[in-house]
Amino acid sequence: MMQTPLWAQAYRGRKVLVTGHTGFKGAWLSEWLLELGAEVVGAALPPNTEPALFDQLGLESRLEHHVLDIRDRRGVLDLMLAVQPDYVFHLAAQPLVRLSYADPVGTYEANVMGTVHVLEALERLNREYAAGPGRVCSAVMVTTDKCYANKEWLHGYREEDPLGGHDPYSSSKAAAELAIASYRQSFFQAARARGASRVGIASARAGNVIGGGDWALDRIVPDCIRHLSREEVIRVRNPRATRPWQHVLEPLSGYLLLGMKQFEALAAGDAERLSRYSSAYNFGPALSSNRPVADLVRALLLHWPGEWEDSHNPGAPHEAGLLNLVWDKAFHLLGWAPRWGFEETVGRTAAWYRSAHLGLPARALVRADLAEFSPQLSLSGAVHEHV
Repeated sequence: MMQTPLWAQAYRGRKVLVTGHTGFKGAWLSEWLLELGAEVVGAALPPNTEPALFDQLGLESRLEHHVLDIRDRRGVLDLMLAVQPDYVFHLAAQPLVRLSYADPVGTYEANVMGTVHVLEALERLNREYAAGPGRVCSAVMVTTDKCYANKEWLHGYREEDPLGGHDPYSSSKAAAELAIASYRQSFFQAARARGASRVGIASARAGNVIGGGDWALDRIVPDCIRHLSREEVIRVRNPRATRPWQHVLEPLSGYLLLGMKQFEALAAGDAERLSRYSSAYNFGPALSSNRPVADLVRALLLHWPGEWEDSHNPGAPHEAGLLNLVWDKAFHLLGWAPRWGFEETVGRTAAWYRSAHLGLPARALVRADLAEFSPQLSLSGAVHEHV
């Protein structure tokens, strides 16, 4: 559905600001945007893992790289106004549940106030664009599937379900969603009513993302890879927790598609379409990819042999047991659907890490996955129209 001439050309020559570009998802997104011919500007703290996919891809020399803490309100505003972007993808965050228990204040500062700072800068950008000739900006604010008030039920969460969160990370993302909705209604929809709407604000909620190049602590796949590479037994702390596993390219394709649709509506001055795309969207996997952690570990071990053991600690900090997303809104309004099932997602992830372990360059591995997932891209980086 996304393999159209419009999809292939939507980002070519466009200036795209990515916050959090030094992180796992941000690095994958930046690489994809570069392949699509975008002019990428990144704003983030330095990578906090060793290795880091950002460094492995050599992104610092291939895009406009800014070291910036999104808690710096003035710095975010100054960069937004200096860049004058066509698109903004806001991914910068404190992304770990267990770390949020150790640093709740820092988590709320980054995830709530950092998001507010980006929104405030976008509101100022809207005023500048409204005073000039025809500039527009599509912004996609990335949160998480954990922003919902988790009832531990079997059926999935829809975009209109109540927000909440037991742990500081989840609740900070719910609060970020509330801030996004408030700014959209208070400032951007108000500007639309005055005929001065030049910025669209959407939010995106993904499932549990896996894929090559994630080196974070306290995430199941990189933890498994670290143990396997050292020929150690994998200790799994929550094997029965069920998650919506998806390859990193799945939600990123949704963000790119949503951003493109929102940009089109802005450029056309179509208030009805803009309202449709300036809202919250789930990007989750097929129902069959909702599996317990133990299933994920067993599937990894089919591709990289090793052993695992249940190290569940009843006294450990709370983490959700059941989590599932319904993504039919994205299907019906965007034409988006996941492409890779559970087995292919895990197989490609394991193959990426095994190949990297054997010394293959990360950029070649990322580009190969991109070429498989998005056939309009060749490995040389050229963009092809695909009908």
